Amino acid sequence: MKKLTFLVLMIAVSFGIQAQINTPEASPYSTLIQKVGLTDVTVEYSRPSMRGRTIFGDLVPYDKLWRTGANARTKITFSEDVKIDNQDLKAGSYAIFTKPGASSWEVIFYTEADGGGTPGTWDDSKIAVKTTVEASKMDMQVETFTISIDELSDNGATLGMLWSNVYVGVKFEVPTDKAVTSAIDKVMKGPDANDYYAAAVYYMNSGKDINKAKEWMDKAMSLTDKPAFWQLRQQSLIYAKAGDKKQAIAAAKKSLAAAEAAGNADYVKMNKDSLKEWGAM
Repeated sequence: MKKLTFLVLMIAVSFGIQAQINTPEASPYSTLIQKVGLTDVTVEYSRPSMRGRTIFGDLVPYDKLWRTGANARTKITFSEDVKIDNQDLKAGSYAIFTKPGASSWEVIFYTEADGGGTPGTWDDSKIAVKTTVEASKMDMQVETFTISIDELSDNGATLGMLWSNVYVGVKFEVPTDKAVTSAIDKVMKGPDANDYYAAAVYYMNSGKDINKAKEWMDKAMSLTDKPAFWQLRQQSLIYAKAGDKKQAIAAAKKSLAAAEAAGNADYVKMNKDSLKEWGAM
């Protein structure tokens, strides 16, 4: 019995030792991160190698759905909406599936981004964008499957896929011009209510020029149709710090009424405490 127990223990120890041995993956995982204009693009994929094999038309059959890599699905994430082949692709993550052909590839951006390999049941409703691109022959061999982001410009780039002697590129556009133009228009129009409000509160809390804070808060309130109770609360505190108790009391009373209407007990108490401190209650 003791011999049997010892044998079982030795087997268990043996398996424990084996479990601690790390070996290289046949298709290592890789992450590609690239900013295109103002858009963040991230590609997560595994990279198989040729190892003397014929790839396209053999290991990867023509006209069959391919995971576009190895192991888990190849995933691409866009931080902003983009365009591919004049088709809108919303910000988010997508699996990249392809159907390689001898002269062209079908490239599919599929909304079910996570999972291993191709879907067991294909769902056309999950195709976000599908396009066909030319498959170009290269004068060199690329041993390991590679995804790149090339031909960078402010407004777009090309998602490249290279393996064996084949290159395919999917052009995409990013909304840089729209974002920059919108920002320019906003700046040229001058600060808005939120800008004035934030600046005023910062100046008060940082002990900076309180009169400038008062000026900016007045401007913020004048640009706000219906100031919220928390905004009026900050206005009252700025007035009080600037030594204008009369306007501080008026703003606190407005904040109190709005807080009571909103059912916010915290702001009701804070305003009542301040009004008592300032001799208004």
